[in-house]
Amino acid sequence: MIVELISVGTEILLGNIVNTNAAYLAEQCASLGLSCYHQSVVGDNEARLTETLALALSRSDIVILSGGLGPTGDDLTKEVTAKAFKRKLKEDLHTKERIQEYFDQIHSKKITENNWKQALVPEGAIVVDNYNGTAPGLILTGEIDGEEKTAILLPGPPGEIRPMFERDIYPYLSGRQPEGIYSYMVKICGIGESQVETTISDLIQKQENPTIAPYAKIGEVHLRLTARAEDEVAADALMQPVLTELYARFGEHIFTTKEEITLEETVVDLLWQEGMTVTTAESCTGGLLAGRIINVPGASDIYREGYITYADEAKEKLLGVRPETLSNVGAVSEDTAAEMARGAMEKAGADASVSVTGIAGPDGGTKEKPVGLVYIGCCVKHNLRVEEFHFTGNREKNRDYAVVRALTLLREELLKYKSGEET
Repeated sequence: MIVELISVGTEILLGNIVNTNAAYLAEQCASLGLSCYHQSVVGDNEARLTETLALALSRSDIVILSGGLGPTGDDLTKEVTAKAFKRKLKEDLHTKERIQEYFDQIHSKKITENNWKQALVPEGAIVVDNYNGTAPGLILTGEIDGEEKTAILLPGPPGEIRPMFERDIYPYLSGRQPEGIYSYMVKICGIGESQVETTISDLIQKQENPTIAPYAKIGEVHLRLTARAEDEVAADALMQPVLTELYARFGEHIFTTKEEITLEETVVDLLWQEGMTVTTAESCTGGLLAGRIINVPGASDIYREGYITYADEAKEKLLGVRPETLSNVGAVSEDTAAEMARGAMEKAGADASVSVTGIAGPDGGTKEKPVGLVYIGCCVKHNLRVEEFHFTGNREKNRDYAVVRALTLLREELLKYKSGEET
């Protein structure tokens, strides 16, 4: 089945907001095995929206529209879609009651007349309740030019569209498929996207069912392994040989096959399994690494304290970095990263530590030490390892990459310790 995405909103065209909905919906549709060949962004203009929707319906089985369901006059998605399906709008009492309940919950004394516009729905539409706002989702199915077509209308705010899609739209679309769609998300760290793609190019070239779809993330590569089958058992039988092959090629670089599991969760789990604690010492990342670890439920069992030592004086005072190290080789150096890692572990009394020091940019770089140069140190018990990295993004991306690389390095050293490979 072919699906097409239309994002509605002049604010998207003007760049006032980032269109995260399209990326989210595209990924969800891919996980359902739906083919998506076109995406469009159109402003709050009736003529242009009408034209865009007509084109989408002419070439796709399902059109998903996000945005334009609000109470104001320029919210036109519902009206344009109703005309395309030759449906009249009528008041839906259930939706009207939900709108009233929503305003009662937020203790609003008055509902303006235009809010009731959101209670008008096209005749014959399936109404999808919105538990996080007032605009309901809508599903319209009907014949257009002799072919069965479906339009799915979703609210624009990400906090509304995502829970609605996961709760109601995903199961609806899954039920429209002739076979069930089942998948694993193989998550890889410590290997770049190009290397991963080269390693599995032969598998991708000959794939039929199941299929492999790579996704590049910051510091990670995700491979969605998807199978079409009559049930989960049959799908698993199709996917297991491919999973086995992926493990043979990537080994411990695969940190999970579950979509909901994050890299930091696997690190926290490894520490918990070994009964170990960890501390962090950060310069250019300024607490981002600690935040990723602490964001994991149960992190209090393995994380006691951390250090943000942005200034050289802080590195000396809190971590015991030697003044001669800073004067001779500088704060951004292998030696400083090593002393930060050792000092943090000793000060915190932890079993492991990770240190990060670098030049995030946009300023501060030199020919010898360019922007993006980062040193990451890791101690597990008394075994120390320091790695040098060269990132090429902006300040935000360089810091984000450093955090992921730090987590990856810690994971690798914990696995070595667990297997008895430490020296």
